Amino acid sequence: MQVLFPEIKPYARHHLDVGATHNLYVEECGSADGIPVLFVHGGPGSGCSKTDRRYFDPEKYRIILFDQRGAGRSTPHAELEGNTTAHLVSDIEVIRKHLDIERWLLFGGSWGSTLSLVYAQTHTERVLGLILRGIFLCRERDLQWFYQSGADRIFPDYWQEFIQPIPEAERHNMIAAYYARLTSNNEIMRMSAAKAWSIWEGRCATLRPNADVVSAFADPHVALSLARIEAHYFINDAFLDSDQIVRNMDKLEGIPGIIVHGRYDMVCPLDNATAIHKHWQDAELHIIRDAGHSSREPSIVDALVKATDEMANRLSGDGDASS
Repeated sequence: MQVLFPEIKPYARHHLDVGATHNLYVEECGSADGIPVLFVHGGPGSGCSKTDRRYFDPEKYRIILFDQRGAGRSTPHAELEGNTTAHLVSDIEVIRKHLDIERWLLFGGSWGSTLSLVYAQTHTERVLGLILRGIFLCRERDLQWFYQSGADRIFPDYWQEFIQPIPEAERHNMIAAYYARLTSNNEIMRMSAAKAWSIWEGRCATLRPNADVVSAFADPHVALSLARIEAHYFINDAFLDSDQIVRNMDKLEGIPGIIVHGRYDMVCPLDNATAIHKHWQDAELHIIRDAGHSSREPSIVDALVKATDEMANRLSGDGDASS
């Protein structure tokens, strides 16, 4: 079984002004002349960690990570103004141009898969390939499953703690109820709601209970940006048209993809992955039989590291990888 590559440090860091007061944190790791790959984090709002550098062979890849608007080390923290899917797609292009990259590979999980797919459908000519994990299509039924009716029947004990901050009269629309609290002027209310929202997600993310994953989600800095930005996106249907990603899958014809999805993913059920795979002949779908949603689960790590190795072998002879 494959494991993560050893820890590495960035060889370059950038802070990019993308307007509307937003400043993005960007870092580069690995080989400066390697295959350029952009790590697209989940949430939205979670930010990147040092572990996210380790899915790629640093001798083969130029590894680029960035914290999306309002997340991680980007500023202002947890900011919702000027924060939409279209803004994030535009930011990725700003990063690509700033780093003088002609085409690159995208690696995204959960919301990172959503954003990677939308970017690839918008800027097809800039994409060498896609490695996607835990596909999230942001359809109404996907949001209802996790925040209203579905996952609550799998994790009824965790669900009781998730709904506890919300009065019974408002529980018919949990996203709206949480959004109201996460955008409140009451700092204590915002933080309490953020932790409850984020811990619910962390608890449901792994097949087997994982205290480290839950602890990462419960970190106040992460929880506030994750909960606020997720609720902002989800109350606005992720700023996407109905079933937009599936309807535009024809635009990815000729672009190679590897999809990794846990069979027991309770955050983003497997039908998210099968919905796009049947419209994307150039992609492989790997259903991981003993995993849920998290990128940290051993079998998911194994599949993702194998995917980056396989894609490196495919792309190593591509002279258009970088300028």
